[in-house]
Amino acid sequence: MSAEAKPVMGLFERYLSLWIAAAIVAGIAIGTLAPGLMAAIAGAEVASINLVVAVLIWAMVYPMMVGVDFGAVAGVGRQPKGLIVTLVVNWLIKPFSMALLAVLFFDYVFAPWISPEDAAQYTAGLILLGAAPCTAMVFVWSQLTRGDETYTLVQVSVNDVIMVFAFAPIVAFLLGVTEITVPWETLVLATVLYVVLPLVAGLVTRRMLGGPQAIARFSTRVKPWSVIGLVATVLILFGLQGQVILDRPFVIALIAVPILLQSYGIFALAYGAAYLLKVPHRIAAPCAMIGTSNFFELAVAVAISLFGLQSGAALATVVGVLVEVPVMLSLVAYANRTRERFRS
Repeated sequence: MSAEAKPVMGLFERYLSLWIAAAIVAGIAIGTLAPGLMAAIAGAEVASINLVVAVLIWAMVYPMMVGVDFGAVAGVGRQPKGLIVTLVVNWLIKPFSMALLAVLFFDYVFAPWISPEDAAQYTAGLILLGAAPCTAMVFVWSQLTRGDETYTLVQVSVNDVIMVFAFAPIVAFLLGVTEITVPWETLVLATVLYVVLPLVAGLVTRRMLGGPQAIARFSTRVKPWSVIGLVATVLILFGLQGQVILDRPFVIALIAVPILLQSYGIFALAYGAAYLLKVPHRIAAPCAMIGTSNFFELAVAVAISLFGLQSGAALATVVGVLVEVPVMLSLVAYANRTRERFRS
């Protein structure tokens, strides 16, 4: 969402955790009662890309990309410190700290309860989450902390540009370090399909719509499709993962542990750095939120493309979705309570 759209937290966003929970329950039920339907969805693939999920991912990503105005990047000179913190945390720390936590917990701490094969899959899913900084919901978190909308747009736009070029190499490197085979062709294809093409489509749409008011109206109309696409994707994922979850319900809690540690740790690092650098709160809060939140739409899509709908990697990215909203709301509350400690 761009600055001119002035986003608000609507019914879907506010209760996203509930919709995700409902989708999980419905998915498990459908997967148990109608396994043939799920098998048919899983079989709809071309070049390792699931066509059903591809449509749903585009429904998630495209409305957000319409709001990204790369012309705002020129405004970064007003407050370079906030952007520097965001870029350092997002691209030099976050992917590697997530990989480290995943290996620590799944290969060592949780080793008695998780097979090596499952551990590798969960690690891969968390690496995908860690390598994709938020590009959508951060506008909601920014507004809830009274953040500078224009500067938030600059931060997100610059991150999107970097993500186009850096996401695939970072993911491939980290997956290689953890000794997981990397299908480069599929990874690059997924990045192009779920990042590059939606960005291009969003820019074309903005040009066609014209002014800020038309863009805002269009974004408002298509925004619900993002949540619908997300919930439908989660339903499918859990429909295929349902038996695993019923057999081992504690696996969700195990996957959530490193995600929670990563989320709160990254926020503390970015928020603390912004405080020490005397970055104003209206920039510091969104700056920390971007790194803490994840572009889970991309992570889910790439996990499915690389490892399949029924993979542990896909399950790990979905757990990330389930955990993210309550975590981010708690951090919004903390940022608002500590506003007075920052420069105005």
